[in-house]
Amino acid sequence: MSAHVIAVDVGTSAVRAVAIDVGGQVVAQRRIARTSGLGGDTFDADELERDVRAALAGVSGGPAPAALAIAAHIGTVAVDSALRPLGRGGGWADTRGVERLAALGDATVRRLLHAAGRPALTGGALAHLLGMEPELASRVHAVLSPKDFLVARLTGRLTSDTISAAYTLASDVRHRAWNTGLLAEAGLDPALLPPQSEPTSVVGALTGEAGAATGLPAGLPVIAGGPDGSVGIGLLLSGAGDVIADVAGTTDVIGRLLPGPGDVPEGAVLNPSVLPGRFVAGGATGLTGGAVARWRSLVGTVPDEELAAVPPGANGLTVLPGMTGARFPTWRSGTRGAVLGQRPDHDAACLLRAAQEAAAFTVREGMDHLDPTGGLPVALAGGSSRSAHVARLRADILARPLLISPEPDVTLLGAAALAFIGSGLDTDMDAIRARLIGTPRRVDPDAARAACYERLHSRWLELRDATDGLSAPPGDAPAR
Repeated sequence: MSAHVIAVDVGTSAVRAVAIDVGGQVVAQRRIARTSGLGGDTFDADELERDVRAALAGVSGGPAPAALAIAAHIGTVAVDSALRPLGRGGGWADTRGVERLAALGDATVRRLLHAAGRPALTGGALAHLLGMEPELASRVHAVLSPKDFLVARLTGRLTSDTISAAYTLASDVRHRAWNTGLLAEAGLDPALLPPQSEPTSVVGALTGEAGAATGLPAGLPVIAGGPDGSVGIGLLLSGAGDVIADVAGTTDVIGRLLPGPGDVPEGAVLNPSVLPGRFVAGGATGLTGGAVARWRSLVGTVPDEELAAVPPGANGLTVLPGMTGARFPTWRSGTRGAVLGQRPDHDAACLLRAAQEAAAFTVREGMDHLDPTGGLPVALAGGSSRSAHVARLRADILARPLLISPEPDVTLLGAAALAFIGSGLDTDMDAIRARLIGTPRRVDPDAARAACYERLHSRWLELRDATDGLSAPPGDAPAR
């Protein structure tokens, strides 16, 4: 057994794979841009598998690795008995079937949400099943997360990690077990949901066919893995309960460790941690970095120094980033993006700066739910952490110290950490974190700018609430 592992991160825009040794040295890496699922609604599961296999082939060769682990965005893939996808997979923004789920009645929905640790009906495997056409539903053998689908196709084994299971709305997250009573009330067979495993567990081995296609050895142990944001948070926090983690990518995924499953902050999702016996409160915000990227694709790239020169408030321009609905902490599926206060003198720099401010305002709202005192620092990683001026903006708007990870790719490195633990190469998450991401850089908020942004954030919330749902398509009501 070699002292290196293979890790995969399935994001909305790309699949990345890396071979990394136990000391944190990258041996090989490969990135495959995705063309399906970019909006977070639906995606082609077969195409995703091809992308993952191509990425794995790009990091194969040399000594045999000790294990493989995958982190991937949340969603649902229904498969038949041959593990073939039935229809398009649902991404993190997919709300198909939510109306059917709500029709189970208020009392049932309240019990379901409490057991699932969710504040609102937002989709997931339970809704996906109820929303399927009867002919297609009759052929379903199992419902899986995108990551669980990939593990099944690589190993032939059906399993779900406890965190991915939580996003189905069918799991009792406090007991890490399927909610069989409520599944029966919904008229669904619990056998459609695979056994649950802890994220660091070995759940199968690479098949000969998958090994031949990827260049990796048949029999390679495969770790359960987990949702990308949760895996990144697991690496950032390890066992620290006095820090809030923010994995800032297409959406910001923020979380705080809880000592137990009680006292979940209002509007927060309760998830099992990647570490056994621990829990995380938080959630994904909806489009934040993705909204900035969308505007950048329309107006062009602006140098960082020009963006940093735009004063707080972007010269009166306001952007609302929720193009596909708002998630944590407001859970409003009908929210849509908007640009308000536009004047002829507003240029591309103003627009992009307003979008960056909007992303940070959205994150601030979630942070204040997780820590109303405003005193906890924020461990920041992900794409947005690469920019010094974005880090400065985030510190000022959040009014909290930022602890910037030297390595932004914590979802990919977090998957590697799960592989190290699952393979037994190293079982100390704190030590793994130190080797993989190093010592964070601290950025403190500027008092004057933080005070200015405090007022601007209040104004932004007023505008967001006043316009919420006005541009939503007919019948797209806010989530329960």
